[in-house]
Amino acid sequence: MLRQKRWDLRTVDLIRQNKEADKQMEATSAIEDLKNMDPVVNGKYSIWRRDFENPNSDSTLKLMRDQIIMAKAYANIAKSRNQIDLYSSLLRHVGDSLRVIGDANSDSELHPSSLDQAKAMGHALSFAKDRLYDCHIVARKLRAMLQSAEDNVDSLKKRSAFLIQLAAKTVPKPLHCLPLQLAADYYFHGYQSKKDLNIEKLEDPSLYHYAIFSDNVLATSVVVNSTVLHANEPEKHVFHIVTDKLNFAAMRMWFILNAPEKATVQVENIDDFKWLNSSYCSVLRQLESARVKEYYFKNHPSSLFVGSDNLKYRNPKYLSMLNHLRFYLPEVYPKLHKILFLDDDIVVQKDLTPLWDVDLNGMVNGAVETCKGSFHRFDKYLNFSNPKISENFDSNACGWAFGMNIFDLKEWRNRNITQIYHYWQDRNEDRTLWKLGTLPPGLITFYNLTYPLDRKWHVLGLGYDPALNQTEIVNAAVVHYNGNYKPWLDLAVAKYKSYWSKYVRFDNYYLKLCNLSE
Repeated sequence: MLRQKRWDLRTVDLIRQNKEADKQMEATSAIEDLKNMDPVVNGKYSIWRRDFENPNSDSTLKLMRDQIIMAKAYANIAKSRNQIDLYSSLLRHVGDSLRVIGDANSDSELHPSSLDQAKAMGHALSFAKDRLYDCHIVARKLRAMLQSAEDNVDSLKKRSAFLIQLAAKTVPKPLHCLPLQLAADYYFHGYQSKKDLNIEKLEDPSLYHYAIFSDNVLATSVVVNSTVLHANEPEKHVFHIVTDKLNFAAMRMWFILNAPEKATVQVENIDDFKWLNSSYCSVLRQLESARVKEYYFKNHPSSLFVGSDNLKYRNPKYLSMLNHLRFYLPEVYPKLHKILFLDDDIVVQKDLTPLWDVDLNGMVNGAVETCKGSFHRFDKYLNFSNPKISENFDSNACGWAFGMNIFDLKEWRNRNITQIYHYWQDRNEDRTLWKLGTLPPGLITFYNLTYPLDRKWHVLGLGYDPALNQTEIVNAAVVHYNGNYKPWLDLAVAKYKSYWSKYVRFDNYYLKLCNLSE
């Protein structure tokens, strides 16, 4: 009885959705407006779609779905000709067929009465065909229905892209709770007066230094935990973590209580870098302009669902100096010769120390290239219709990945790389050379200055591509969850989540307090 009740409720919902679709189609594609429409479908509908790969599979379900489409077409024609009895009869049969189909995706899931309903619908369609059939009218009506369906699909795709962007940038409650609890205890227990240990290691160029710029405590802990766990000599590894003022207390508290064994961790507040001001930094200077304030900080409600870019490029991370601090590494660490930059959405699976021995052949940046065929080349990121770009760069040049980069800071200083970054950033104030982010200016800044690392060092795509080669993931030194499906979100690709979660200490007091679980 409960199953039947659920079935009926679902049917009512399906019929309601069906009626709404019909109303929309009638409103936008009335039969009188279609007399001059070309009934030929240009490449939108194909019999080679997956449903027809095996003509004998789930034939009853396919038949009933096709019957519903034809019944809706004839019903609209009947209504336009004022044949109300036939119109009502066809709609009744549509409702009965929807009730029988329910949520079925195969013949085996259909209601036992499906064949009887298919026969009844067949008789109703035969009767309707005898009274209404006109090849051109039916073709136009089906074309109108197809156009309406395509418009609905396009609208839903845009809404889906918008909602995915929104969900990806929304902080889950447990991750919001964690820094609050850590910060409260940091000040309550007086940890702000605690001095950093192993200060002498922080500027020792003979050690292995990492730069991590993040406001996410949990993600940063995974990067550090996974790196130390696979290090052959963890006592030689030094992690330089820079966060913002809001998360500084929480980040420092976490690594005071959960310091990795033998390795050294330094946590800094970006607001303490007084040299990083608008008179020196192009991005900060641009944020003071009226045009940028208009673009970012004024509401544009009418454009919210136009496409994902409206939300994507208004993401606060594109304005955060934590994101752009990577272009100032020599200024942040003036005593170091080499540093390994890591994003907070990566997981380390092997010892990374061999990277410091890679000969960059005079280049500044060591990175894994991302182009395969024509994919992820410079023309994907830069506006080559602008002569400033087309005259200075090759559109077919291979892109590379930010997220795990070995930088030669001595060569960086010799070539004055930060000044190159400032030069191009100043010329993109109106966003005509590239959209926002750090990869496009990175490609420009390190153009012909990037040494390609072996692809096994860095595998990307775990945050957007569910079809990656599993062997490549397992064999990679670093896996990168670039994309919207971060491993700490419910959006995460389930089969990739374990690579990240196994480095989270779920028995930690604060994680339990904030209900963070696997």
